Amino acid sequence: MCDALRKEGIKATLILDSAVGYLMERIDMVVVGAEGVMETGGIINKIGTLNVAICAKTMNKAVFVMAESIKFVKEYPLNQADIPEEFKYRTSVLEKGDLSVEHPMVDYTPPQVCCLFRTWKSFHYKLLRCFHFAK
Repeated sequence: MCDALRKEGIKATLILDSAVGYLMERIDMVVVGAEGVMETGGIINKIGTLNVAICAKTMNKAVFVMAESIKFVKEYPLNQADIPEEFKYRTSVLEKGDLSVEHPMVDYTPPQVCCLFRTWKSFHYKLLRCFHFAK
């Protein structure tokens, strides 16, 4: 995503997840992708997205989510435990059966920390239900 933004002339910097807290005070906004956009306005994305979004909210930075409209789904997770295991882990990990030593590949970021959604059609504010799911 960072390269695509740069090609469009948008100044973008890719930073390490572990450097988010240190660098957050110097940035203008956070842009993340999403593997899924829930009807509630929360997102499922690569692990660490929740940490970045919480840090951004704490420091009053906007969090923009960029996702194709096909990724908008009628799901209602309320927390990390509500994400089905087949989305959190690779098939090879699930086949082993012991998830106690594994880390999930995705996390759930609640709508309270996401400001704006961008699809190829338009900008969607938090009222996703009215804008997309009513169709």
